[in-house]
Amino acid sequence: MTVDNLIAQTAAEYLAAHDPVLAPVISQVGPYTVRPHRQYYQELVDSIISQQLSIKAAASIEKRFRALFDSGEDFPPPEAILTKSVEELRTAGLSGAKAAYVRDLAQHVVDGKVKFDHLDALTNDEIIKELTAVKGIGEWTAHMFMMFCMGRLDILAYGDLGIRNGIQRLYGLKKQPDVKTVQRIAKKYHWHPYESVACWYIWQALDNKPVV
Repeated sequence: MTVDNLIAQTAAEYLAAHDPVLAPVISQVGPYTVRPHRQYYQELVDSIISQQLSIKAAASIEKRFRALFDSGEDFPPPEAILTKSVEELRTAGLSGAKAAYVRDLAQHVVDGKVKFDHLDALTNDEIIKELTAVKGIGEWTAHMFMMFCMGRLDILAYGDLGIRNGIQRLYGLKKQPDVKTVQRIAKKYHWHPYESVACWYIWQALDNKPVV
């Protein structure tokens, strides 16, 4: 799925017409610029590596992670990753837990429990169920994957701290909203079917982009 300029414009115009709080943000920020890609496996490995790390630190570890393999591939396939033990993967700078998570993802792919060639045909809930069966991949990671990698436009990232802080500030709430409050605001201002776009504009308003 490609989020082209026309779709981005349509989504922005729809949200601006339905949400008077987001309207000035949309006007100031400009077009929605997320461009999805199909490197699904690499995206999930990267998301595990980058958890709770700065962009610079994650990039350094990923570079060393790739250097562990001499497979001729741009990114090591799951079969290659399974040839490395947790201890070997840790030499790239991964924690023991992250090394185990990367191997668990690779094992799920090899076993056919995670199938990237059919994800586009699944519902959001089905994708979340399939991905979160992998150790180290939670609902937040699944949401970010669907938004930024798959390009799904209807993902409400209610578990993201930046979204909650942004909603509190933009909508004048006294405290950080819980999940139900985020969902209620999304419904009140008719964000569907462009919840992902609304979340993106909230991040932009705070300059608080998620690290995926």
